[in-house]
Amino acid sequence: MPEFPLAIVVHLGAVLPALALGALNLARPKGTRAHRTIGWIWVALLATAALSSFWIFGLRQGAGPSLVHLLSLWTLVALGCAIYFIRRGNVRAHKAFMVGTFLGLLGAGLGALAPGRLLAQWLFA
Repeated sequence: MPEFPLAIVVHLGAVLPALALGALNLARPKGTRAHRTIGWIWVALLATAALSSFWIFGLRQGAGPSLVHLLSLWTLVALGCAIYFIRRGNVRAHKAFMVGTFLGLLGAGLGALAPGRLLAQWLFA
């Protein structure tokens, strides 16, 4: 098993439960105490994943940030927007940002499994 830098360990440690909790929360009834609790945990996990990604430079072989880091920045903005909108009672906008962020998480996961990427090498080599 390869050794992963701390940033990758933190990133994967946040992403994997975020995938499960995000799917769970989208499938459960909305507006309940459980929905809000799972939602806050999911936001914390996704924010951790986005922030930890700023220390992962594999796409450019350690040469600094790549365009993928713009997605991490957008994730943080989208999470903030989702919170802003739900606090103002705009459920439709909140839902759009949360579903969009979850779909972005799925897309990023698929991208991480692309041939040549570190996770794909580790899982499929």
